[in-house]
Amino acid sequence: MNAYSGFAEVYDLFMDNVPYEEWRRALTKILGKYNIKDGLVLELGCGTGKMTRLLAKAGYDMIGIDSSEEMLGIAREREREQAAGWKKEGTDMDILYLHQDMREFELYGTVRAVISICDSMNYITEEEDLLTIFKLVNNYLDPGGIFLFDLNTIYKYKEVLGDTTICENREEGSFIWENYYDEEEQINEYDLTLFIKEEDGRYRKYEETHFQRGYNLETVKKLIEKAGLEWTACYEAFSEEVPKENSERIYVIARECTKKKGA
Repeated sequence: MNAYSGFAEVYDLFMDNVPYEEWRRALTKILGKYNIKDGLVLELGCGTGKMTRLLAKAGYDMIGIDSSEEMLGIAREREREQAAGWKKEGTDMDILYLHQDMREFELYGTVRAVISICDSMNYITEEEDLLTIFKLVNNYLDPGGIFLFDLNTIYKYKEVLGDTTICENREEGSFIWENYYDEEEQINEYDLTLFIKEEDGRYRKYEETHFQRGYNLETVKKLIEKAGLEWTACYEAFSEEVPKENSERIYVIARECTKKKGA
């Protein structure tokens, strides 16, 4: 089943505790360090476009790519809903959303930066596929462009999420989120049971299964360098501190280093 096919309808509802604005500040601060304060930026795994819109509002020309048609449909709807308000503020909203698999994405030209948040890269469970994505990113980055993404850590899957059940009940919908972590394969299985309220007041049941993989930093660095990118930095999320053993989320920054400016 396609990831987020049913959950797409209530994704933003149940993700309202995610500190998107804090993430936006962290991302723009890091991009600013590399003198990327505007220009074309690609978000891989953009989902319903919450971060895509925040970065567009911050002055970037955004492209969002996701493999879920349902999530992209909601992203476009949210854009339409907010467009009038943005125009009043003097900000244009013209985001290009593309329905593509990250492992095969295509652009018409290069971009100044590529970002990916909300553990989208953890959904890539095979090293070969992760390498393919890194190579594509390298291909579509401007000379000296930046690739910035986050990862849930192995510690988080093993010690925080693994073999836990998370439930939430609201008027608009409810979910049961069961986790099973395979330490040998470093794969975390998410079994989601969703009850989503329909217009007639009844609740429809959806079931989805998602898989994410934890990667150690040595593997990620090896794949980045094999893809032709330059490993630049790694931070604990929302800080510029070196990741610790109990860090749950990290940011990885890589740079395009083979193209020549003006060539």
